Amino acid sequence: MKLRLFLPRLLFLSLLAAFVAMGTRSVALAATIDAPRVNVHKKPRHLRTTHATHHRTAYRRAVHSSATVRRASYSYHRRHHYRHRYYERFTASSYAQDQTAGDITAGEDPVVRQAAISALGDMNGTVVVIDPNNGRILAMVNHRLALSSGAEPCSTIKLSVALAALEEGIITADTPVDLGGHYHMTLTDALAHSNNLYFETVGRRLGFARVKYYANMFGLGELAGYNIPGEQLGVYPSHVLPESEGGVGRMCSFGESVSVTPLQLGALISAIANGGTLYYLQHPETPAEVANFHPMVKRELNIGPLLPAMSTGMTDVVKFGTGRTVLANFKEFPVLGKTGTCSDNGTRFGWFGSYADTPYGKLVAVFFLEGGRPTYGPKAAELAGIFYHNLEEQNYYATMAPTQPKAEESSLTTQR
Repeated sequence: MKLRLFLPRLLFLSLLAAFVAMGTRSVALAATIDAPRVNVHKKPRHLRTTHATHHRTAYRRAVHSSATVRRASYSYHRRHHYRHRYYERFTASSYAQDQTAGDITAGEDPVVRQAAISALGDMNGTVVVIDPNNGRILAMVNHRLALSSGAEPCSTIKLSVALAALEEGIITADTPVDLGGHYHMTLTDALAHSNNLYFETVGRRLGFARVKYYANMFGLGELAGYNIPGEQLGVYPSHVLPESEGGVGRMCSFGESVSVTPLQLGALISAIANGGTLYYLQHPETPAEVANFHPMVKRELNIGPLLPAMSTGMTDVVKFGTGRTVLANFKEFPVLGKTGTCSDNGTRFGWFGSYADTPYGKLVAVFFLEGGRPTYGPKAAELAGIFYHNLEEQNYYATMAPTQPKAEESSLTTQR
């Protein structure tokens, strides 16, 4: 009699144990499938995971459909992960006074200069505004910083790498690049979201020799200006970064070991904006120099066929990517650009190189910020939006001079 009573209970307990085990395996499997993907363009964060098993919950999940199990276990997975961020200490200040002290401004456009000063405010940085059709610097706020030896370009280096990879036929705008783990990305999305892993992968395919060749061709590692007093030279190294420090991939994702000046970035973006002409940048210092201004071509870049792919990615940077902070202040005309954020020895850098594509012409603006935690690429993009808005309020775009035919400039160009 006792045996007959005991056997059903034993059978029930065995079935219950089987259901519990099934539920636990389902939870583990579902967590593996549906775990949130790490955003690979950001620096890695350290994760600490705590695990807890709840038998009743596991039992209920086991008897639901597999889709319900996956949804439930995803929530379970998220609830029991705690992220611990390790913050970098910054010693530099993001704010400054008297940034314009010593600037030589008699040859600058006063409307453009005032719009740039107002946008920069008390942030420690510089603004360089260029007419991409002739290489004239219309305004240069904070000459000391603008003409310095530059800084790590951060993710703005991706523009040079993208152009090189497109020219070499390694990628197209729509080529899905395998980033591992069944994860693929195209150039357009990689530019918009500033994906480091994408450009590390593409940079390794290019190899250091080709990466350096195109970087130099686009003006990195040489003076961007023509007879601009005080201009210093950015550096593109002659040797690849050691593999222990990230190698060529690190150089291509955020410019490790590279130094770029605001003028160099401005000259490259001007060439993208105008269709492929790399001008010497000139900074007139008097009204007479403005009246006698003549463009000087450094070299013609064969990038015209590549620009539709670049333009789409740079447009998406502002539409929904890392530079969307532009739209908080300016939506009248399209803005195409690229952000950059990185740090070195306690100083953070924030870049935004861009051009406004107006019905009256194009205008290039480079914002470069130095400082601490408040300094980063999206902040530079936000200030650029304020700058473009300031010009719109002054009805400046309608006054921009039409583009001069290049045939009239040919006698004034210089050779490579």
